[in-house]
Formats: sequence, structure tokens, C-alpha cells
Amino acid sequence: MTPKRDRESMNILILGGTSEARDLASRLVALGHAVTSSLAGRTQAPILPAGAVRVGGFGGASGLGAFLRSAGIERLVDATHPYAGTISRNAVAAAQESGVPLVRLMRPAWEQSEGADWTIVESAAEAAAIVPDGTNVLLTTGHTGLEAFFERSDCRFVVRLIEAPALPVPAYAKLLQRRPPYGLEDEIDLLERERITHLVSKNSGGAQTVAKLEAARRLGVKVIMIARPAYGPAIEVSSVEDAITALELDG
Repeated sequence: MTPKRDRESMNILILGGTSEARDLASRLVALGHAVTSSLAGRTQAPILPAGAVRVGGFGGASGLGAFLRSAGIERLVDATHPYAGTISRNAVAAAQESGVPLVRLMRPAWEQSEGADWTIVESAAEAAAIVPDGTNVLLTTGHTGLEAFFERSDCRFVVRLIEAPALPVPAYAKLLQRRPPYGLEDEIDLLERERITHLVSKNSGGAQTVAKLEAARRLGVKVIMIARPAYGPAIEVSSVEDAITALELDG
């Protein structure tokens, strides 16, 4: 465990409701820092991190920059989901405009293992377009882009989400509301039970949902992987320990 420092505490804003964000908040609070975690508010009954919590948007990059200044934030951490997109871009712009150092805590991407059958695409729309007709598809891409898949009435979908989507689920799709982590045996059972031929996933990284990829490899299920978006400049790290170090070194 990292020992407490003798220096004055910092005022830190963490963006994100990921498990890494919660772990980082807990560690920073234990080190004596003033930590506020910002949650988007999309998930009902979220697991709350240590420290102060703020729910909701900022009103774009300019609103986030204004918040950084008015709240006296000294360090900004983007620990959002790798596909959060807008908030990550806003964090870069707000950090540059306000002069507040930005650390991006980004879990490493998954890598294709030997024997796995991956097709890498750039968007959910591209993934939906290349799914062969007559196939059984497990969708694990979240809420964004579901409409593109739901237009494919020639396929059968199993849609796994934590929260029910705002879109109506068509008759040729089945909704599974479950929260990770997911174990390997359960993933194999799901793929076999639903006769899944294709798995569509974002390359989110992390251990909680990686078992689906090994299950797909073992069963010969084809994977359509949506690549991560490009990110702007930041001090990028891949672990909570490295984030703490980056925050310290920047002080």
C-alpha cells in the first residue's frame, strides 16, 4: 500500500464510474486528498466511490473548464469507459483551456489470442452492416448504436445490458439484464444455449468481461470487435498505481 504523504493534499476531480475510477478514488482519499468523482448518471443505483460524488454533465468542454476553475481543481483524471467519447474529448479541451493537468487512466485493450476469429471495425454501424444474415448474435456493445443492429430483422440478437435500453427491443431480439463480472463457464453456457454464431463487442479491456472472448475462441464463435476511438493528449496510464504516481510527479 502506498504510504500517506507529508505534502499538502490536492483537490482532484475524477471522471468516470468504472471500477478503476472507484479504486483510484479510494486510494486517493486514503492518501488524504480531496476527491470528487463525477458520474454520468446513466446507471441506476450505481456503486458509489469514496469521497464526494457529483452526478450529471457539465455542459460541454467549456462547462467542465468552468467547473475546474470554480471548484479549485488541481488535477483532473479521466477514468471513464474507453468508449465514453464525448466526455474524454471534453476533458482534453477543458484541461488545455484551464491549465489543469490531465491524467487518463485507461485499461489496456484486449489482444486477439491465437485461434480466435476477430474482425475489427471502426463503429457499431459498420459492425451491424457486416453481420451475416440468418446469424445468432450476442451484442455486448452497450446502448450506443443499438438502432443499427435492430434494423437487421434478418438476424437474431441477444442483447446484454446492465440497464434496459430506451429503444424498444424488437421481437427478433432478446434482452439480458446482467451486471458483470461474467465467468468463463457461464459465458460458454450462454453461447451454447443461445446458439450464438457471432459476438459483437467493444474493446473495453479489463478482467470483468474478458471471459466472453475465451468462450468465443473455444466454441469457434466469430468476434466483431469495435476498435477504440482516438484520444487527445494526456498523461496516459494503465493502472491505479501508475495514476497515483503520475499525479504525484505532476505536483
